[in-house]
Amino acid sequence: MNTLDELFARTLSGSYDDDKPWEAVRELQTIGSREVFERAALWCRSDDALKRARGANVLAQLGSTAEHPTNTYADESFAIVAQLAETEQSDLPLNSAIYALGHIRDLRGMPIIAMHSAHPNADIRHAVAFACGCFGKEKLSVETLLTLIRDDDSDVRDWATFGLGTLSDSDSPEIREAFVGGLSDTDEDVRGEALVGLARRKDLRVLPILISRFKQAEMDDWTVEAASWMLDLPNLAPEWEAREFIAALNERFAKPD
Repeated sequence: MNTLDELFARTLSGSYDDDKPWEAVRELQTIGSREVFERAALWCRSDDALKRARGANVLAQLGSTAEHPTNTYADESFAIVAQLAETEQSDLPLNSAIYALGHIRDLRGMPIIAMHSAHPNADIRHAVAFACGCFGKEKLSVETLLTLIRDDDSDVRDWATFGLGTLSDSDSPEIREAFVGGLSDTDEDVRGEALVGLARRKDLRVLPILISRFKQAEMDDWTVEAASWMLDLPNLAPEWEAREFIAALNERFAKPD
């Protein structure tokens, strides 16, 4: 068995979310050769659902690195995972195909991603929220995220709020009201992402919340990041104490006499 045989075989080992199969996926992506592409493409047409999922996993970021962030075979990979996302009936490969469409970032994939936003499986809706976050200000992406912000599943709401609040610069009264609603969400992560989303848009409704959180010594990452956005600080995590944030916020946004 050669190296590629071993790596592809390892992607099928253990449980889907285990570290070892994902390490093999990343190694195959790093190799990024034509042979890896062809094998992954063939797996996307397999009768085995796990193979279809792993094929899509490999194609998602094939040849992509920090220095070379684009997919080596972007057009061909897109065509394969787009077809999978349109026709797949099993949840696992569908999930992988939607994530792959997000990673590949081809705008032609956005309608395919959005068509799964009401899927009964929360994992699929989470994949949709992730993939939409890869398309910034695209109208359909924003519309879909606004829907998912109200999802029944907290993880979906969390990623949708992050995708719209941090990964997108889109701004509108509807978007801001969605974040305001998120401030009272039952999930702490959603509340934090909503706070940052409003702060990035300089919405003054975050001020009393920020000051209250600092007075309660809630120096969590969301509070610090939101305050930093409001104060236009170049470093989003300055080494300040709570009282320094409060003083700076009061000085910057003091109401005129």
